[in-house]
Amino acid sequence: MDWRADASAPSMSVDLTTVKKIAGLARIAVGEAEAEALVPELNGILHWVEQLGEVDVVGVEPMTAVIPNTLRLRDDVVTDGNVRDKVLANAPQAEHGFFAVPKVIE
Repeated sequence: MDWRADASAPSMSVDLTTVKKIAGLARIAVGEAEAEALVPELNGILHWVEQLGEVDVVGVEPMTAVIPNTLRLRDDVVTDGNVRDKVLANAPQAEHGFFAVPKVIE
């Protein structure tokens, strides 16, 4: 599938009304002067997005990172087991090998 934008499609742009609508949908308070200042900024961003659509990506495989990453895994082994009595020695109260806590739900 070709992800590039259709050359015959009109270029994307926003106007003051669109900026106000986007701000309303995002629940962002934007004053009149701020909205007018955002129009050229958003149009500049959309222009960069359109330029990305012009890049030839035929035959380029999608990637998740720029460099190859492999997870460094370790063996899943128990290294500190059978110390229940030492752990429970720090408990204010222990019963039957477990921490004893006050009942919270009646």
